[in-house]
Amino acid sequence: MSTNDSADPMANASREEIIAALFANLVIQQTNMAFMFLGRVPHPETGEIIQDLESAKFFIDQLEMIEVKTQGNLDQREQGLLKQSLTGLRMAFVEAAEGKASAPSPESGSRPAAISEPEAAAKPAEPVPVAAAEPKAAAEDESRKKFSKKY
Repeated sequence: MSTNDSADPMANASREEIIAALFANLVIQQTNMAFMFLGRVPHPETGEIIQDLESAKFFIDQLEMIEVKTQGNLDQREQGLLKQSLTGLRMAFVEAAEGKASAPSPESGSRPAAISEPEAAAKPAEPVPVAAAEPKAAAEDESRKKFSKKY
């Protein structure tokens, strides 16, 4: 049995510890998806920067639902993770929405300031240098089709 213990780090974990780890994984996964749709991190398969505020809002709304439905049932770490994720996402959403609303057209060669890497706690975010962040509407639609086919 000792070989199984070393292969599976959760083998000796209690049911409660496993559930806590799964909850944290769910929150992080939803957060990462929202950040991807806010244009903060590149798509993991294509490396493209995607900005789809409607999809980002969907993931933020799901995290808000989890916050409401689990109120009073989370430990401090779980509650802190969820609160921190939602705070960061809400701020990023506002920045992306403001950047998109005031963004110049793609033909001008500029891109919204909201498209940047995830912000480090100690330093300000730097812009992501990608020219492909501004494809024409048809290319954007095609990218979304490719992405949605995989899910």
